[in-house]
Amino acid sequence: MVRAFYDGIRTDEVLLPMYPKDDLEGAIWRLSAFLQQYFGGPTTYSEQRGRPRLRMRHAAFKVNPEAKEHWLLHMKNAVESLDLAPLDHDELWDYMERAALSMVNTFES
Repeated sequence: MVRAFYDGIRTDEVLLPMYPKDDLEGAIWRLSAFLQQYFGGPTTYSEQRGRPRLRMRHAAFKVNPEAKEHWLLHMKNAVESLDLAPLDHDELWDYMERAALSMVNTFES
């Protein structure tokens, strides 16, 4: 799912500049490890990076409503690629929508 998400990010003019140049593999690892931990998997993310503190980690980026919508578009495509059971899909998508909304830190373009 995370790799499918980043396939969309690679061509997104709004979001790609927010990611480390030449280190999308690092971003893929971080998101994968975070989601695994969030949904009950190993605590590798916190062991290696500390508490998630997502808003703080994204504070340096201009995350406006347009960026949120771009993020959700790519995440929706990634989630849909999983062919999850309806309840699993809804739980995952509910989290993604809430997480994206919580990252918005400006209304400037």
